[in-house]
Amino acid sequence: MAEVQNQDINQLLKVRREKLAALQENGKDPFQITKYNVTRHSQEIKDDFEALEGQQVSIAGRVMSKRIMGKASFCNVQDLQGDIQSYVARDSIGEEAYADFKKYDVGDIVGIEGEVFRTRTGEKSIHAHKVTLLSKSLQILPEKYHGLVNTDIRYRQRYTDLIMNEDVKKTFVARSKIISSIRRYLDGQGFLEVETPMLVSNAGGAAARPFETHYNALDEDVKLRISLELYLKRLIVGGMERVYEIGRVFRNEGLDARHNPEFTLMELYQAYTDYYGMMELTENMFRHVAEEVCGTTTVPYGEAMIDLGQPFARMTMVEAVKQYAGVDFDTVKDTAEAKKLADEKGVHYEDRHKKGDILNLFFEEYVEEHLVQPTFIMDHPIEISPLTKKKPENPEYVERFELFITGREMCNAYSELNDPIDQRERFRAQEEALAAGDEEANTTDEDFMNALEIGMPPTGGIGYGIDRLVMLLTNSPAIRDVLLFPTMKSLEKGQEKKAADREKNGKTQVAKQSSITREQAWDLLQKYNKEPFHLQHALTVEGVMRWFAKELGYTAEEDFWGITGLLHDIDFELYPEEHCKKAPELLREAGVSEDMIYAICSHGYGMCSEEEPKLEMEKVLYAADELTGLIWSCALMRPSKSTMDMEVKSLKKKFKDKKFAAGCSRETISQGAERLGWELDELFDKTILAMRSCEAAVAEAMGQDA
Repeated sequence: MAEVQNQDINQLLKVRREKLAALQENGKDPFQITKYNVTRHSQEIKDDFEALEGQQVSIAGRVMSKRIMGKASFCNVQDLQGDIQSYVARDSIGEEAYADFKKYDVGDIVGIEGEVFRTRTGEKSIHAHKVTLLSKSLQILPEKYHGLVNTDIRYRQRYTDLIMNEDVKKTFVARSKIISSIRRYLDGQGFLEVETPMLVSNAGGAAARPFETHYNALDEDVKLRISLELYLKRLIVGGMERVYEIGRVFRNEGLDARHNPEFTLMELYQAYTDYYGMMELTENMFRHVAEEVCGTTTVPYGEAMIDLGQPFARMTMVEAVKQYAGVDFDTVKDTAEAKKLADEKGVHYEDRHKKGDILNLFFEEYVEEHLVQPTFIMDHPIEISPLTKKKPENPEYVERFELFITGREMCNAYSELNDPIDQRERFRAQEEALAAGDEEANTTDEDFMNALEIGMPPTGGIGYGIDRLVMLLTNSPAIRDVLLFPTMKSLEKGQEKKAADREKNGKTQVAKQSSITREQAWDLLQKYNKEPFHLQHALTVEGVMRWFAKELGYTAEEDFWGITGLLHDIDFELYPEEHCKKAPELLREAGVSEDMIYAICSHGYGMCSEEEPKLEMEKVLYAADELTGLIWSCALMRPSKSTMDMEVKSLKKKFKDKKFAAGCSRETISQGAERLGWELDELFDKTILAMRSCEAAVAEAMGQDA
């Protein structure tokens, strides 16, 4: 089936190239056209229709659909603002031009000159007098299933995503407007926009592991910046009292719904103010940007309505932990007592952690997810704030706040430390943490120390994650939805490496081919399963298995993995007491191979089957079957009802809570990770990504078929 499909596509691609060759032979090469005079865009024409009706306009864009009807046709053209219909008649553009037009393909880029009019059905359109082919599309636009909902293709081929999804284009137009609005606001407050180095010898200013590279001309190893802080503070020392920078920073860490290794950060510093001044600026700026870009200060996010118009709540970290965890760190005397409390509450910590670190771990574990409406969390422990002024009345804490909205940190601000003696001591403590194994700890920046010794005035500073602000104001669940080109693992290189690793370890095998088509498998599943929940679970496991097949380098076996996942619970609805025992009979009757039957049954090993998972695919199914159920239960508890904004730490909390989704066997999930040789966190992270990649496709399939 897939081979026939590929042959059909190859034939269509061949025809497109033949059409181009024919045009070129007849002196009509579209790639020779260098410019086109566009006088109007689609939405302008619709908005100003009363004034433009009967007027001549010229538009340009991509043909998204065509209806050929003998001597007259319709096409729909998409441009920056949207789309508009054009009526193309042979008598209006000429016989030869009309013959050419009929050969144009969906995806071609055309220019249309004509008269604005309204069709008999009332649609605002253009009556074409001339159609010009401006660019020939040699590829085929994706059909709806892949083009609109397959997140992997959407992120890898953003250009296709922008063509096929109008909302995606709106998101990135909004992103541009948000950044412009921020600039206008800060410029109006007397701030100067500056630029600082990206390649640095000492990557400081944040707790993160940097990327490293080599500067050939200087023969020196350098790092990509993880923050903008230390250079901007140098400018405060130099007398530039209000400065900001919007730029890319790079952190060598994992990818999830909120994190991408390169992202856009804005930092600003203002002399002669403190963190209270930064709170006031933040509230005012968030309201200004929301009002200017969204037209309101109340914005939807998932199922919540976020009110940016009301004064933001304020509470200290100690108060927040006391409220949500029932632990008062004001009464905790020392690190030993803090660790004892963590042990009692099941909060994981490392030996090197001190009392302040453990307070922060309690905050992350118990508090963050509750902070849906804008809330300033103030007065952090000194252990996690190496660049911040101590609170004069309580030197265990510092003048720092983080703003949380929708359970996410949106910004981080300090009353900046300007005491060079204290700063050197903080750097020394950071270097001790680095030596103890903290890869994200800072090292001493001697030039920055020299700047502080020259003298820095009292200063307030703050860093904003621009991507998270865009997520909030565009109601986007994942950071990849607001990055035009998010970081993605290379498909080809990753698969080549994994194949080489398997060969090196003696794990090569003949690629397993499915003995049943996907369509036949879906029909077979529905023959024995009618409950929407069971069908949705089967589709989810299919999508997860297909993702893992590609992730682990088994691309040639993707159908085998996917169909095995689709059919893994084929007997569960009608024969729950004989699960994995009745399946072989049903599958053999349908002509399913013994390899696939074994793989399907092995997911029930130890519970309802004697077939032990042996191959990597069987081990993945063994772990993923239970884990997908737990992840989906966890997702349904979130405001978004989606895996798109789920994080590993949230899943870990639910995994530890044995009362939550009690039917999902934690033991099976743990054994699955062990069989695969993975840590639980790795299995969690990969399976969340796998479910995220197929969530929309599953929802669409259920809407059509269930």
